[in-house]
Amino acid sequence: MSEDEARAARRFDPKRLFESRFAGHGATLGIAYHHHGEDWAELALPYADKLIGDLDSGVMASGPILALMDMATSVAVWLKLDLFKPHATLDLRIDYLRPARPGRTVIGRGECYRITRSVAFVRGQAHDGDPDDPVANVAATFMAVEGYR
Repeated sequence: MSEDEARAARRFDPKRLFESRFAGHGATLGIAYHHHGEDWAELALPYADKLIGDLDSGVMASGPILALMDMATSVAVWLKLDLFKPHATLDLRIDYLRPARPGRTVIGRGECYRITRSVAFVRGQAHDGDPDDPVANVAATFMAVEGYR
């Protein structure tokens, strides 16, 4: 197998990841693949009763949205690398702008805008139907212990 064929065989495909037997807290929460590009990923968090944080209003808890954004920003790094590389979240700042509307799927988008030898920088937002009216904005950094390059 040539080097190009080997690289093509290990290209990172987020859709395949989420359609496989992917497990963990993301699967438990119901997080699913939505869309992606070369350096960005969108994941979907469908509304579910188990995710409600305030029973009186039906508003989704903030924790599942945080998990959604951690995953979307992480996937964006792998897309920019075009390779799955284990890494850890160094920092994830999330600014909640408003509650997600009850009954709505939340879409989390992460965009990796820079990768150094060991740190990746990502920004993103979550919305429940209108990207111009976000639920939250996020800034994150990830570190690969073995380095990204």
